[in-house]
Amino acid sequence: MHITETSFGYLPDGRQVSLYTLVNRTGMKAEIINYGGIIVSLTAPDRQERMSDVLLGFDSLEGYIEHPWFGSLIGRHANRIEGAEITINGVCYKLTQNEGNHQLHGGEGGFHQKLWDSRILSDGDGQRLELSCFSPDGEEGYPGNLETRVIYSLTNENLLQIQYFAVADQDTVVNLTNHAYFNLSGCQGENILSHSLELNAGFYTPVNSDLIPTGEILRVQNTPFDFLKPNALGDGLAGCGQNEQLGIGSGYDHNFVLNISEGLLGEAARVYDPASGRLMKVYTTCPGLQLYTGNYLDETMTGKGGVAMAKWQGLCLETQYFPNSMKYPHFPSPLLKAGMTYHHTTIYQFTAQ
Repeated sequence: MHITETSFGYLPDGRQVSLYTLVNRTGMKAEIINYGGIIVSLTAPDRQERMSDVLLGFDSLEGYIEHPWFGSLIGRHANRIEGAEITINGVCYKLTQNEGNHQLHGGEGGFHQKLWDSRILSDGDGQRLELSCFSPDGEEGYPGNLETRVIYSLTNENLLQIQYFAVADQDTVVNLTNHAYFNLSGCQGENILSHSLELNAGFYTPVNSDLIPTGEILRVQNTPFDFLKPNALGDGLAGCGQNEQLGIGSGYDHNFVLNISEGLLGEAARVYDPASGRLMKVYTTCPGLQLYTGNYLDETMTGKGGVAMAKWQGLCLETQYFPNSMKYPHFPSPLLKAGMTYHHTTIYQFTAQ
């Protein structure tokens, strides 16, 4: 793999944002900027070996600044935290609120808004992109000084690998993910209704009216959440009005309990687009996966090529600890003890059929 660096523009305070282009021997390409660690594009082959971008996003830096979370790194804590507070060692920490009374995706000043330090790593297997950032004690309300590193690599087997590392000097919580919106059709403007999804998850966590898990863990069988075998997303989304859970957010915005032993890399999901033949497999060491189907895309955002982004035009598969997990002891814990290393891996593999 070879990496090149160019300019992607400037932040309002004058700092330059760099674009890193990762290319493998097959011609697959990933473009990543150090602002938010955002994956701005990812090209993958269809069954005719034609390369197309399979991510929603914007043509300029301004689009990513105005509309956060597209393709970005999320931290310190991905997803929702009820009441924007956590308790660690008997101490309650008040976090910043950015979704009503709750916190979403680490707050307004989360990792998606940071300009990460960056460097290109070289070894016998090629080059990798390392991004790092420092989050001081008290940032967004979280305890402890936190050092975070994320390594992106693209292999000749068309694997995009993301490795997450973090170390803190106090007990804190860490739950990192990437918020890429995938559309395997490779055509801006197409929806994902015909995409087939398979999830290695026999349970999911239902949510309340604020899309926060209630603490229940329910079986997916005989529900629209059953993706143990491949199902077209459109089949479930068509019944949003009849299903109480899907009706809350007008689509899927739910955490699934993966049949994976935490810390061990396992297959979490498969997404297939029958029109292009693109198949994406997702592997992770995380215990959960958030399926979000772009329910709030409403054509007010102009994406790549000047195309308006509409509802259900992309899907996110966010590997993670469960949302609101500090409230429920029976959920896997995102607690990171002082001096210990947080390390999780997520891989997106692309083939065509």
